[in-house]
Amino acid sequence: MSTAAIPGPALPVRTPGSRARGRHRRPERPEIPAGSPTLVLAVPATAGPEARPVVEELLSIVRGEQPGIEATAAYLDGAQDDSSPTVAELLARAAEAGLPAPVLVPLLPGPHGFLTGLHELAAEHGATVTDVLGPHPLLAEAVHVRLSEAGLARADRARLFAIATAADGIVLTTAGGEDAAQAAEITGVLLAARLAVPVVGAALDVPGSVLAAVNHLKATGSQRPALAPLVIGPEADPELLATAAEEAGCPSAAPLGAYPAVGQLIASAYLAALPQPVLEEQEAGA
Repeated sequence: MSTAAIPGPALPVRTPGSRARGRHRRPERPEIPAGSPTLVLAVPATAGPEARPVVEELLSIVRGEQPGIEATAAYLDGAQDDSSPTVAELLARAAEAGLPAPVLVPLLPGPHGFLTGLHELAAEHGATVTDVLGPHPLLAEAVHVRLSEAGLARADRARLFAIATAADGIVLTTAGGEDAAQAAEITGVLLAARLAVPVVGAALDVPGSVLAAVNHLKATGSQRPALAPLVIGPEADPELLATAAEEAGCPSAAPLGAYPAVGQLIASAYLAALPQPVLEEQEAGA
């Protein structure tokens, strides 16, 4: 197997450009110190044609968001052609090469069974596992955009025209059991504030959870409930999404996928895991 996914000791460092001026300039992004650990996007799925395009696009967003970062992906299970490493394989390669233990960023918006094994692997190799990506206002934004793309919500509340198919109640569907559904309630509150409609959480991988949530909305007055996946994609079986919509008799938006804000959250999680004194020193010298 190639070790190209693991960087050498020296990582490229972005050359800072001129700092924009004014109250509303974008904050200067911190430099990535030379020799920093690799960002490994830990994907809770088997490497395959469904997961890879989303993962590769997210990595591209991360690199654009934070130039100088060394980022790669590792999967729960490898591909049949062995072209994509598992998390365990990548951690072992880094240790054998004497490189800094990577920072593992779970590609998850909330709790998931994948995290238990990921933390165990990280402990064996001295690697860091960041928090999951949610709850976060940017995830509520991403769900809102997917709903608007499906014609199930206005693109923004400032537009006064009506959408005949707009949902009057949202079931925020998650993958990761009841813990994930409960954690999604915070994002649900943020989404409800954006849409001005009730939002409830439900677990795609708990039988009857989605249908019960839809029935609850109908019982409280919703006539056009819709499903909004709070899933990035790889962590949820596509058949679960289709089956849930069919059983509930509701339209559904698409998963978040490679929405730009997801890439921003991945980069932020990585930066938060780096030694802060080093980053502060880099910013002070910029």
